[in-house]
Amino acid sequence: MTDYSPPGPFDVLVVGGGAAGLYTALCLPKTWSVGLVTKAESGLSASGWAQGGIAAVIDPEDSCGLHEADTLRAGAGLSEPDAVHFLVGQAQGCIQALLGMGIGFDRYGEGLALTLEAAHSRPRILHAADSTGRELIHTLATQVARQPHIQHLPQTLAVDLWLNPQTGYCQGIRLIHQNRLVWVAARAVVLATGGAGRVFQPTTNPPASTGDGLAMAWRAGITLRDLEFVQFHPTALAIPGAPPLLVSEAVRGEGAHLRNHQGERFLFAYHPDGELAPRDVVSRAIFDHLQQTSQSEVWLDFRPIPPETIGRRFPNIVAWCRQWGVDVYHEPVPVAPAAHYCMGGVWTDLMARTDRPGLYAVGEVASTGVHGANRLASNSLLECLVFAQQVAQLSLAATAADDPLAWCELNPVLVVGLESILTPIQAELPRLMGAAAGIQRQGVQMEAALDQVLAWRQQLRSHPLMAWLEAETFPEHVWLGEGAAALALGVEVRNLLDVAQGILRSALARQESRGSHFRLDFPASGEPFHTLLRGDQLWKEPAGRPRTVAPASERT
Repeated sequence: MTDYSPPGPFDVLVVGGGAAGLYTALCLPKTWSVGLVTKAESGLSASGWAQGGIAAVIDPEDSCGLHEADTLRAGAGLSEPDAVHFLVGQAQGCIQALLGMGIGFDRYGEGLALTLEAAHSRPRILHAADSTGRELIHTLATQVARQPHIQHLPQTLAVDLWLNPQTGYCQGIRLIHQNRLVWVAARAVVLATGGAGRVFQPTTNPPASTGDGLAMAWRAGITLRDLEFVQFHPTALAIPGAPPLLVSEAVRGEGAHLRNHQGERFLFAYHPDGELAPRDVVSRAIFDHLQQTSQSEVWLDFRPIPPETIGRRFPNIVAWCRQWGVDVYHEPVPVAPAAHYCMGGVWTDLMARTDRPGLYAVGEVASTGVHGANRLASNSLLECLVFAQQVAQLSLAATAADDPLAWCELNPVLVVGLESILTPIQAELPRLMGAAAGIQRQGVQMEAALDQVLAWRQQLRSHPLMAWLEAETFPEHVWLGEGAAALALGVEVRNLLDVAQGILRSALARQESRGSHFRLDFPASGEPFHTLLRGDQLWKEPAGRPRTVAPASERT
């Protein structure tokens, strides 16, 4: 303990190792000291798992107006036009920046290859085979490693935001780092922590997607918006014993068909665009069909795609399916919907500012107004890049907080019995949320689920280790020793529970159906509004209001 010094202070702390975090770190001025906090090594984020690509207007026959119209249509009345206009207009510059870094997008002759995905009116998806996310993360991580002003803190878990008790300014983060619980100061903090797919089962998200940024922001009294909107991807691998691996929407864009057990293309009974309808429509159609037929999967048929195109465009999907005994060249792939993406998040303006001074949010953790009630395919990686660029213009506090903090050692007795609380919650929470707040929702089930989530949260808070963590005492650095792993797991489960209650509260307040949020007890849509959540307060706000930053104390 004596030969260890906490990292920092930094000019900016960026939390998250996906596309949003890496690109944010790269966009910040090189004269600033930047700390990059990642739970694992870079590349293990949801961005790295992305297959489809990045949407951008590149083709002369395409236009920004068409891309905007497609995004607004998919967003079902809740995408904010100013945010969508900004996103689409910045796309080409971001693509040029990536090309300058050497990203390996697929090409068609001398030009960039573009593919079509659901709800896009033109082919505008840039891709690197079916590993666009991995290629993007590799490109960005390589650039980050070359920057001496960026200090990477891998295998480090963000626990809570560090707020100045007098000004409310976000002045750093509490981290679990090298078996210590430490307070790390910064002149500004950027959350780029991704989503919370692990609150559901099944999910296409990696294990790190536990809603850390959302939960930290909520506990700090920062405004969150539209948490009820969770996108379920229509086509995740549905083989007993296999993980629900994503089978890219680009497969359908290239011509694959979805069939039922009778071999029929049943989706046209639900939407005239069939397989290329918006994601919420396709997922809901599959779910409804499975409910009616008591089946557990439908079938994605690659065979209408030329074999050479399959091999060139989808080598990893081909390999994954082969690993689980399916030859996509000769037989269809069993698929079913799985939780995939959080459209809601920490409220931000177009400069990525939250309503807490010193705190910014980028990527899936943020609610920028782009995605509305249903994200348009391949706009997510684009959103990461566009809004990461805006953080380069953030305002820094005059100085970072001093570090006069004392050290103490964790009493190992505090850890006893925590595992017996965490294990059943870990197993049951995703199943509960998948059943109560999945593709189809109903008030009675969600109210019962919320009661259970709150009971689990109280049980967790009553454990001595978690009660100690939440105690309002003057900050200290703590040597955790063998208790570090238990505390880290406790923090992640706490985050999942906090996000789950936010999703359920917001979904109960939205007594209508819109986009990815479908309620059997309120199947019609009303006037579009946003749900906002800050601490125990939940309120509604009409869609389309001017996007200005107001201090939390001035918001009603």
